[in-house]
Amino acid sequence: MNNEAISATQPVLFIPHGAGPCFFMTWQPADTWHQMADFLKGISTRLPQRPKAVLIISAHWQTAEFSITTSEQPELIYDYYGFPEHTYQLTYPAAGEPVLAEHIGNLLTKAGLTNKQDAARGFDHGVFIPLKLMFPNADIPVVQLSLRHDLDPKAHLIAGKAISSLRDEGVLIVGSGMSFHNMGGYGDSNFTAPSESFDEWLTNTVEADSDERFAALTHWAQAPHALDAHLLGAEEHLLPLMVVVGAAGSDKGHKVYSEQVMKTQISAFQFG
Repeated sequence: MNNEAISATQPVLFIPHGAGPCFFMTWQPADTWHQMADFLKGISTRLPQRPKAVLIISAHWQTAEFSITTSEQPELIYDYYGFPEHTYQLTYPAAGEPVLAEHIGNLLTKAGLTNKQDAARGFDHGVFIPLKLMFPNADIPVVQLSLRHDLDPKAHLIAGKAISSLRDEGVLIVGSGMSFHNMGGYGDSNFTAPSESFDEWLTNTVEADSDERFAALTHWAQAPHALDAHLLGAEEHLLPLMVVVGAAGSDKGHKVYSEQVMKTQISAFQFG
């Protein structure tokens, strides 16, 4: 591999995508999502160069086997409810990348993971909402990879490992979820301390060496206050992190954003 290719290697990111279209509407208090929005807007400045494509894993698409979008021009899926009418008119006309999608499928197959191509699937809000802030011109091709319905952490870690070589090809791999996602806990001060405890464990795990964090995330439900942060069977907002950690390989992880939102601690992590 030449030096230019090495310099172009992209990091991998686990980011929060907020609540529905929260960044594009009035919220109370008005500044609830400002710091998170600023973090997402600044991500492009953290990259070694402009990505050739984005591969994003959202909490909001689960399938029986790993699935990959192949549409050349995916539509948007407004999978949030009860929000202002204008938020259902948001646009993000990023192109798909069928050739990349096929490549991803081949990498998963080589790792023994069954998968399928999906030409009908559009981009859910876990994709287009954060990307509108990260890359507002919508001029970078985007492919989405689903989670598996079984939410098996080890399978998602292995999937990430299988696609890690994409980073050397200039593809930015992004896990889009929430480090804390218990709908009953948001806004409840009884969940502040538990969310901080889980966040501390998650941070220490991310910063550990690759073998240690792989083992720890495989058994994430045993972490302090894990089941306060993510209800068992509904941990889909944590699972994109597993793919990201798998794709990180031996790269060191670190926290790149953290704040208390609606009385719960929310963080983002980067590797490489």
